[in-house]
Amino acid sequence: MYREETIDLMEPMLPTENRLLEDLVFTLTQQTSELKAILKPHTAEAIGNLVRSMNCYYSNLIEGHNTHPQDIDRALAEDFSDNPEKRDLQLEAKAHIEVQRIIDSGAKPNVVSIDFLRDIHRQFCDRLPDSLLWVGEGENRKQLLGGEFRSGRVQVGRHIPISPDKIERFMARFVQVYAPSKLSKPKQIIAVAAAHHRFLWIHPFYDGNGRVARLFSHAYLREIGLGSGLWSISRGLARNSQKYKRLLMAADEQRENDFDGRGNLSLRALTEFIQFFLETAIDQVGFMRSLLEPENLLTRLEIYINEEVHLGHLPSGSFSLMREVILSDEVERGRAPSITGYQSRQARTVLSTLFKEGLLTSDTPKGSVRIAFPLKLAERIFPSLYPS
Repeated sequence: MYREETIDLMEPMLPTENRLLEDLVFTLTQQTSELKAILKPHTAEAIGNLVRSMNCYYSNLIEGHNTHPQDIDRALAEDFSDNPEKRDLQLEAKAHIEVQRIIDSGAKPNVVSIDFLRDIHRQFCDRLPDSLLWVGEGENRKQLLGGEFRSGRVQVGRHIPISPDKIERFMARFVQVYAPSKLSKPKQIIAVAAAHHRFLWIHPFYDGNGRVARLFSHAYLREIGLGSGLWSISRGLARNSQKYKRLLMAADEQRENDFDGRGNLSLRALTEFIQFFLETAIDQVGFMRSLLEPENLLTRLEIYINEEVHLGHLPSGSFSLMREVILSDEVERGRAPSITGYQSRQARTVLSTLFKEGLLTSDTPKGSVRIAFPLKLAERIFPSLYPS
């Protein structure tokens, strides 16, 4: 058990000056800026909808819940399995996506706050089926209350988080240290990773802390202008889940000696986790940039559409229209004949077929058309987005 639970138990909360971390911050800043610049807004939004589902898939995977991407897609269309367990996981995935959509909308400002973290947890739990709102076994079985901090002690591996009556104090310190308004831009980026661990160290909720931590990191990155709907930290963390969990546990430990910082917890372990987090982010931004580079994206789309035209699933002229929509970001319906080279009636057939296949979308029946990327095409248009 811990000694008297004073605030200094959570120190250090940020690492000392570190050239390697500063270099990683510079690289991540540069690469995210380049990623945002390669796509037009509507195309980026369409890809963001796909990435949101991907983020949900990988975050679930870290929790040991392997919900197939097609089942996630069906859940978003309110098509749920008759199998109760599968249906519950579909509802869990749908809940995650809806909460991230709220975050991505910017409707919840002031991310580094107790209210925001409680709200993420509440919004998620409010959308879960009852079967997923119970934790523990036997006499220790408890119902998970959305947004409510735990009222009892818990143990996570070897780590025993702080007592429930101290959570509010430690969370207040968490907000005080990690508020972006008090940090330089490089420190803000480092703080995202540090806060990810320290939130899990506090472990304020009985369950759902890992998912909240990842959604919080996504929101924090967006708040400081680094994150976007075009990439997901969860994919990288899930693909290296053993190292992710090992480094999290290592950062729970007390400092080793006088060369390991001056706080209660290990400075070396915290720094190693931050390094891993930033390197993972850089890897994921680089991966998405390689997928989304317009010339490569159009080439993969052309191959797919030509195959579908050959099979009779799409009409000729489909790629010409899709290409123009991507390059222009949106296209007035009246331009379809000149783009496809067809008369108005046949051009309308191209449009309606692309709408039916989920490749185009529009706000109104007569409005301009924009690109859409249905989840069913993820493997073809965005290879390696999901595991094989």
